[in-house]
Amino acid sequence: MRYGAAPRLRRDLITLGVISIAYLAIASVVTNSYYQLILTLVPVWAVFGVSWNILSGYGGQLSFGHAAFFGIGAYTVTLALVYWNLTPWLGIPLGMIVAGIAAVLIGIPTFRLRGHYFALSMLAYPLAILYVLQYLGFQEMSLPMHRENPAAYLEFTEPRLYSVVAVGLLIIGLFVCMVIENSRFGLALLAIRQNELAAEAAGINARLWKMRALVVSGMIAAAAGGFYACVLLVVTPDSVFGMLVSAQAVVVTLFGGVTSVWGPVIGAAILVPLASGLNAQLGNILPGIQGVVYGVAIIGIMLLAPDGLFWTVRDRFFRRPVTRMNLPIGFKATTSLVREPADASAPLLKVDGISRSFGGLRAVSQVSFEVRPGEILGIIGPNGAGKTTLFNLLNGVLTCDEGTATIGGEMMTGRKVHQVTRLGVGRTFQVVRSFPRLPVLDNVIVGAYGAGLSDTDAIASAAEALRRVGLADLAGTAAGQLTNKQLRLMELARALAGHPRLLLLDETLAGLGRDECDDVLDVLERLREEGMTIVIIEHTMHAMMRIADRFVVLDHGRVLASGLPRQVVEDRTVIEAYLGKKWAAKQDA
Repeated sequence: MRYGAAPRLRRDLITLGVISIAYLAIASVVTNSYYQLILTLVPVWAVFGVSWNILSGYGGQLSFGHAAFFGIGAYTVTLALVYWNLTPWLGIPLGMIVAGIAAVLIGIPTFRLRGHYFALSMLAYPLAILYVLQYLGFQEMSLPMHRENPAAYLEFTEPRLYSVVAVGLLIIGLFVCMVIENSRFGLALLAIRQNELAAEAAGINARLWKMRALVVSGMIAAAAGGFYACVLLVVTPDSVFGMLVSAQAVVVTLFGGVTSVWGPVIGAAILVPLASGLNAQLGNILPGIQGVVYGVAIIGIMLLAPDGLFWTVRDRFFRRPVTRMNLPIGFKATTSLVREPADASAPLLKVDGISRSFGGLRAVSQVSFEVRPGEILGIIGPNGAGKTTLFNLLNGVLTCDEGTATIGGEMMTGRKVHQVTRLGVGRTFQVVRSFPRLPVLDNVIVGAYGAGLSDTDAIASAAEALRRVGLADLAGTAAGQLTNKQLRLMELARALAGHPRLLLLDETLAGLGRDECDDVLDVLERLREEGMTIVIIEHTMHAMMRIADRFVVLDHGRVLASGLPRQVVEDRTVIEAYLGKKWAAKQDA
């Protein structure tokens, strides 16, 4: 579980219990059959919204086609009952299994896409299934009645019992969502949502976590769809695979608030009765008024409360002051953040002739160098020399056209970003990549999770990393509220939390004043004393002269010079690369 999750989970469970009891109490006194149906459908659409929220809210993978899983659940229950006489009590779990398999088959090709391409491609799946079912002759299917033992087939003469089952389904769905939110699963999804490259550089396998989210999300949606079929008793492709079905999951969640357990519940509790009530009163005059209600709702919420009702109300009336977080003390896994090299006499990092071209531009060309354990190597060169591209090749953001790089004898090139991180390579970026809405501690814990540490060890490692960089007092502060220097140190702490063998620091001092640079350099010098191996890109020469043991100079993608700092900065070719030949000739004169 995430640090501090237990009190939050306990509070949410108590709230869920109170709401469930109150809802069932209201349902017990409603006698009108239509209103009773609405009271049953509210939890159903809330569960569907919860399923969408796991993938698209927490995971940030916007889906316009979640009806695919809802409809799979509905048709699995219906077909199993019609052809096999299988009770929905077993048909719903069967539908969840089918939806989970479908989620894997859908995710394998679709997760190759990102952004609006992913969202639009997801829309194709329910439409494709809809047309296939119509072609096969399943346009309208009725669930057979079982009057001899109706309860065994989820058929009740008392409509209130449907509300009881619906609330039970909602309790299960919300509990799953609460567990995800308060675990490393939820933290990984939130990190991916806010900055996928930073999450991968911290060791998170983004594609695997997104696939897990899609499977869980699809199975919950299928459970809602299966029960929905039992409530309506008649299933058509349009009623469970139609675009309005997917839109309802999107709208109720956005209206209530994404990345919140309670967002889908709030949205469904307001919009479903409103849309259904207006449809009953005005449906014969204005056909399709339900769609109008959802359209107006989403426009209104985007204009007046773009974060959703839950977050808007909470931030306006119930925002809590940031308090100092008490961090755990001590390690259980190790006493140092620095991973000892297997062979201290051999080079830790060996780069051999790596190159990369972009069209006709040779960004990196035949670059070779070695870094020994405990050494700090400075990579310098003019803007556009290929320094950041070199780092991107080393940690898997880009693939090499040729050449190799190894760390401790293990191949780095040809691996994905998270795989390189697992080898013991920590990375910071030229432009800080943080998770701005997460607390500083969670930002750093992501790096520990990415290294494969257990929950307890990850929290302890992150806490120690924050102490090393001097940010322990800010552990509970949202990363979006930090200064530039604090963000730089936090990103360094995240890289340290995974116990790296090698740090790749890309312009860690960029944008800092002289005193701030000295503070960061003090941290790096303490890491040097512990034996950390560092490769650093930097333009601040006084800092590089202070911290680096050797320099490698890049110019137009090639190694221009290498050696001790004083020798390199006095090299005429280096001076020409930085300041031009005319300036060098003037100095000679």
